[in-house]
Amino acid sequence: MRLIILGPPGAGKGTQAVRISERLGISHLSTGEMLRAAVQARTAVGAQARGIMETGGLVPDELVLRIVAERIELPDAKRGFILDGFPRTIGQAIGLDKLLGDRGLLLDKVLEIRVDESALIDRIVARAREAVARGEPARKDDNPQTLHRRLCAYAQETAPLVDYYAGKGLLRSVDGLQSIETVADHLLDALRT
Repeated sequence: MRLIILGPPGAGKGTQAVRISERLGISHLSTGEMLRAAVQARTAVGAQARGIMETGGLVPDELVLRIVAERIELPDAKRGFILDGFPRTIGQAIGLDKLLGDRGLLLDKVLEIRVDESALIDRIVARAREAVARGEPARKDDNPQTLHRRLCAYAQETAPLVDYYAGKGLLRSVDGLQSIETVADHLLDALRT
């Protein structure tokens, strides 16, 4: 099964992607982790991405697509995968469609975790407070101002993917303001429809 998980920052995509990958026995492919792994493995694509990442730039679609292409060729991804953090734009989605099509593959479903902005801000503030209470540092981006900027970027760049995949009949949306287990169960149920 080949899946994508979408949702705004703080919606729980990473948490749910891990749960889905474990329950279905498919690979969880996080774009950030793939980029870091390519850099660490010193692949040609990783070397190109490294220079961009070190200066804080965004890795161009072409490079991200090449890293995804390399990653889905590995044996553990042959059984299936869930992409977390990719695609982020319509251009990347079109590139992914071509990449998969060239390999005779298709996406099975695109899962969307829906949450409203005020609930996300409350969730991020609580996450930061809990980290501090445990004696851990809060994530640098766990504050309302940063989250608001990230949500604006999401609305502009990534949210259009909802309509793109809905138009292809692939989108399944779930309310993300429930317990982690309930959201996981609803996402798995959505895969059956």
